[in-house]
Amino acid sequence: MDRLIYTAMTGASQTLEQQSVVANNLANVSTTGFRAQLATYRSAPMNFGDGTTINPDTTRTFVLSSTPGADFQPGPISQTGNPLDVAVQGPGWLAVQTAGGEEAYTRAGNLHVDQNGQLVTASNLQVIGSGGPIALPPGAEVSIGKDGTISALMPGDPPTAKAVIDQLKLVNPAAASMQRGDDGLFRAADGQPVDPDPTVVVASGALEGSNVNPVAAMVSMITNARQFQMQTKLLQTADQNEQTANQLLQFS
Repeated sequence: MDRLIYTAMTGASQTLEQQSVVANNLANVSTTGFRAQLATYRSAPMNFGDGTTINPDTTRTFVLSSTPGADFQPGPISQTGNPLDVAVQGPGWLAVQTAGGEEAYTRAGNLHVDQNGQLVTASNLQVIGSGGPIALPPGAEVSIGKDGTISALMPGDPPTAKAVIDQLKLVNPAAASMQRGDDGLFRAADGQPVDPDPTVVVASGALEGSNVNPVAAMVSMITNARQFQMQTKLLQTADQNEQTANQLLQFS
């Protein structure tokens, strides 16, 4: 009887965890550059016996979460007209520096200049260039090229006086080598900085939206709710069966 209880219990637990993942995706349906989180679960036989008929190997089946991942499909790109907004076209990432000094990667290209003249993201993370965090001259008219080249034109200067300031560090590691952090940023699995990739292209004056499909997320939420109800019903059935078995043992 305990086999049913444990299986239903672990199934209900994993269903709740998957529901939280879907809810987080749905909450970020409007977040710039967000990558939907994927979560699956599977059955795992638990072996306690010695392989004999009396003590078989498989005694219970638990439900365990599989390795979570992310959906790396690109999101929709919309024009904003802001020269500091960039959208990575196709595969690739922007390199940023976290508060702890680590290098991380994001697709959120809604950039701005902070009070210290540093080019930062909407979360105030410093954007990394060819030589570290990017600093822009005050009052300059900034433009970003397709290859991430940042040019600046000072007020009153002719267009021919435009100077190259720096270049965005654009990387394109394999999707399997990327890990999502609790802060929503991605990092290399080995913890080392990724080398720049000159083939990554960005679009200036545009932003990439979230790749979450709200309709599919709502359907997943309904499916998870039904599965949780089924698991709790199994728990109730197991409890009723156990009570009935106890009554039969008392009669015997």
